[in-house]
Formats: sequence, structure tokens, C-alpha cells
Amino acid sequence: MTTAVLGSGRISAGRWEAELGGSGPTPPRIEIWHRERQLDGVTVAAAARAGTWMVSVPIPVAALSDGVQTFLVQDAASGERLGQFTIIAGVAIEDDIRAELDLLRAELDLLKRAFRRHCAEAAG
Repeated sequence: MTTAVLGSGRISAGRWEAELGGSGPTPPRIEIWHRERQLDGVTVAAAARAGTWMVSVPIPVAALSDGVQTFLVQDAASGERLGQFTIIAGVAIEDDIRAELDLLRAELDLLKRAFRRHCAEAAG
């Protein structure tokens, strides 16, 4: 289990970015998932403080549509979920239960992938 901590992120010019701390002296491998698809273009670069990294990914245009879109950020080596970010487009409602439901769906997808990987490794 990693000790990496994902700080609060932001979206700017179509890119999501956040600072990742506590991951050690080498850049971690980070994956970002949206609806069972791994996003391309994830970059991890050294930040100003030692032991911290800036994680960045372009948000695909296809992911921008009405409703709630949840993106999961995970450590590629361990599969541990480090955090998530959510984009709500269309009519936004404060404390929208749809965001929570979409996060649960995304986490369930993550668990399904891990379970399938475990079954494949156990069988082989």
C-alpha cells in the first residue's frame, strides 16, 4: 500500500491537474480512468517541493456531456485509488446525489477490473 496523498486538483484549459505528495524520489505511475477506459496523456512531473509530483491529464472531449462524469485516479503499480475528480455538466444541483452514485459506479468498475485480474492471475 502506498503512502501517496493526492492534493486537491483543478481544471484549467481542458486539463485536470493536482499535486501528489509522499510518493518517494521516483515518479509514480498514475492511471486515470473514466467509465472503464484508461485516459491517455497522463503526465507526472517533479513539483517545486522534493518528493511531490504534479499529475496532469487532458480531459477528453468525448467525456464532456450532460450529467455527472467521475474520473478515478489510481496508482498503477498497486491499483490503489488515490482520489477522484468529478465534472457535472448541464443543470447542476448542489449536493447532487448523482455525483455520489456515479462515484460508486466508478469504484465498482475498479473493483471488477481488479477481481478479473486476480482471477486471471490465479487461473494462470
